[in-house]
Amino acid sequence: MERSWADEAACRGLDPLIFYPATDEEAEEAKAVCDVCPVREDCLEHAITNREHNGVWGGATERERQRIIRRRRRQRAMASTSVAVN
Repeated sequence: MERSWADEAACRGLDPLIFYPATDEEAEEAKAVCDVCPVREDCLEHAITNREHNGVWGGATERERQRIIRRRRRQRAMASTSVAVN
C-alpha cells in the first residue's frame, strides 16, 4: 500500500492551530516546522493545486502561495509567447 505524502509530514500529530496563524507575521512557528519537513514540496503543490486559502502549507502562507501562482502564470505566458514567436 502506497503511503500518502501527508503520512511523512513533519506536522503530523502537531496542533493544527500552529498552521493557521492570525497574520502572516505569526507564521514563523509553522514555517520552522515546514523548513525541516521531508514532504514540503508535495504539501506546497497540494495547496496550490487545491487552492487552499487558509493556513501555512509547504512553508508558504496564502499570500506567498498567491505570489507563486502569479509567477507561474507569467512564466507560462512568456514561454508560450516565446514558442509562438519561433
